[in-house]
Amino acid sequence: MAYITPLLSAIVDAVKKSASSVDRDFMEIEKLQNSVKSIKTFVFNSYTRLEQNLKIELSKIRADIPVLTPSDKIAGSSYFAVSPIEGLINFAHGNPDFAVSVALVENNNIVCAVIYSPVHDELFFAFSGMGAFKEGFRNQERLRTSSLKDLGSALVASTASFETDLMPLQQIHAAILKATGNLRISGCAALDLAYVAAGKYDAFVGSKCHFCAIAAGLLMVKEAGGAVRALSQKDGRAEDMEAVRQTGDLAATNFGCSQSILTIFK
Repeated sequence: MAYITPLLSAIVDAVKKSASSVDRDFMEIEKLQNSVKSIKTFVFNSYTRLEQNLKIELSKIRADIPVLTPSDKIAGSSYFAVSPIEGLINFAHGNPDFAVSVALVENNNIVCAVIYSPVHDELFFAFSGMGAFKEGFRNQERLRTSSLKDLGSALVASTASFETDLMPLQQIHAAILKATGNLRISGCAALDLAYVAAGKYDAFVGSKCHFCAIAAGLLMVKEAGGAVRALSQKDGRAEDMEAVRQTGDLAATNFGCSQSILTIFK
């Protein structure tokens, strides 16, 4: 199947080829749940194998740029932003809500994106200026964010965190619940963002997100008609992607909620 451009098709092929190993590994997780030591080693090996496979396959596509993962510091203006198993804790517990997330960044602009959920066999992809899509059996389904404007009725996804100081995150969650009454924490930011693009969530609010974990999803939300804003922004009418990249604090929403959601964090 063709995925809009030859470049995007090549990245999709690289992701699917690399992800075949983690799909097999996930089927073994349940058998190891009674051995903590064994499962930690198994998960580490699975993650490392997938990371290495992705680096090999993506380097075949663009050998001139590095492949960066959440363990790397973002440097330079052009690179692949990759989260091999976004939702690793879910994967380690036999929870299917995890994904392989890959974005190509050129001159600090996210050019194309792929998010693949191996267990659900869901593939989301986007190319800058050409839209966001979900792979279908016979064709590609165009993604559109929801049309909801009433924040009080919104379904909002957010993150959990291992930060020592949990107060900011608790305040974020409290603000969301007070404003909407509807908060979901799946443990996989990449899938959350893909679901915002697909209209399944109205917004995603992230705290301290590594750019590699969210880069692909950010492009999908924007290409599906949504908006990405840094939580620190005073003016919600414009995008501050550099602040998002530096802090990992963001709101990715449908267009109707893009300004109102920022007001609850002031």
